[in-house]
Amino acid sequence: MPQKKPSKSQESSNGARTTAKISLIGVDLAKEGLEFTFVGPLVGCAECRIKNVCFNLDPGRTYRVRKVREKENPCFVFNKDRVSTVEVEEIPEIMHMQYGKKLQEGSSVTFKSMECDHYTCPNIEKCNLVHIREGIRGVINKVEDKLDCPKGYDMRKVSVSLQ
Repeated sequence: MPQKKPSKSQESSNGARTTAKISLIGVDLAKEGLEFTFVGPLVGCAECRIKNVCFNLDPGRTYRVRKVREKENPCFVFNKDRVSTVEVEEIPEIMHMQYGKKLQEGSSVTFKSMECDHYTCPNIEKCNLVHIREGIRGVINKVEDKLDCPKGYDMRKVSVSLQ
């Protein structure tokens, strides 16, 4: 059984040590600094011989392209029929949470949806955890701005690292 090579640790843009992950992305999207949320495998990719390189990221997490490598591969899903090999780093998520005594930098929390029904609110996706699985745990990096909530909740913009 082949041994797995140790991952390369590098310093991220925020100064923390991170492990580089390799993935594939369409050649037209492959630009350093691009941020994207990985949503998961596509149905049309089931038979691809290199799908494991594309899908080694965690669904719902946000990544930044740190480096674009020269290697390209064929791909029938992307519009230019090619994907580039990229190094990505996971970046902290921005979420909206109700303010309270547990909402402090460095605390570990379990994320729950607000289940808000104010559908015209521009914050509804972040308050209702549309892109993140409810019940996932994380650590609060920074409590940022107070949000203007049309329902009157004391909501804060929060930078978090998911676990």
